[in-house]
Amino acid sequence: MMGDMAYEYPGQGGLDYFPCRYGKSKLLFRGPRRRLDGDYLAVIGGSETYGKFVADPYPALLEQSIGQPVVNFGYMNAGIDVFVNEPTVIDICSKALVTVVQLMGAQNTSNRFYAVHPRRNDRFLRASPLMKTIFREVDFTDFNFTRHMLNTLRLHAPDKFPILVDELRAAWLARMKLLLQRIEGKVLLLWLEPPAHLPARDDLGPDPFLVDADLVSRIRPLAAGLVHVRSTGLPAPGASPGMIYSELEEPQTHDMPGPACHGDVARALEPALRELMQ
Repeated sequence: MMGDMAYEYPGQGGLDYFPCRYGKSKLLFRGPRRRLDGDYLAVIGGSETYGKFVADPYPALLEQSIGQPVVNFGYMNAGIDVFVNEPTVIDICSKALVTVVQLMGAQNTSNRFYAVHPRRNDRFLRASPLMKTIFREVDFTDFNFTRHMLNTLRLHAPDKFPILVDELRAAWLARMKLLLQRIEGKVLLLWLEPPAHLPARDDLGPDPFLVDADLVSRIRPLAAGLVHVRSTGLPAPGASPGMIYSELEEPQTHDMPGPACHGDVARALEPALRELMQ
């Protein structure tokens, strides 16, 4: 409960994210709530799209520059599963002029080896019998988060880890195809990557985890366009300039992109969106 409260009610000095719901969805998205009775754009994504600690995340910047409401469906720690199983979001996106879909990492997707929480997709729920058979030596009750679990398996069972990687890539591909098929309107893919010189957050490598040119090429025909952004404003050690946060929130800022990154993304997306809106 405390984790949910932290997102809704920031401490002194933090941002107010004006959390709101749309339709029958139980998910809390970043507000203020946008009107849906006219033309609008929509954006689906994870923590980067939500824009924690940033006053004007890239959906808000696009709204200012393009002059159309932009519904921010960014969700903290989201994987594809959050949106595939949310008919309200799918319906709103299907009626948008264009929907931007941020490519999210493969680790937070339920698959044949393990299940993730249906809303907090970074939360590891349970290992399947198949997983327990392959990784007999691992006690999966020790894990609460997918990334910690995968990092441990990579270190302790490097010979078996590629089997899990193949499964995650297959699950990501299937789930992305399903999401893109369900959104009936125009979709613009956003592939947001850190530059090669920035250090990865852990030994698994940069986000979005396991997403590479091969996977992207397989979903590209299902979308109207693709924008690939390598921003120098992506997370680096320490808070990024311009972030707004309370003292208690400071440790969380290290994994979040700052205002410079959001500016890079908005500038990259704007011409592609304007072309698709014609």
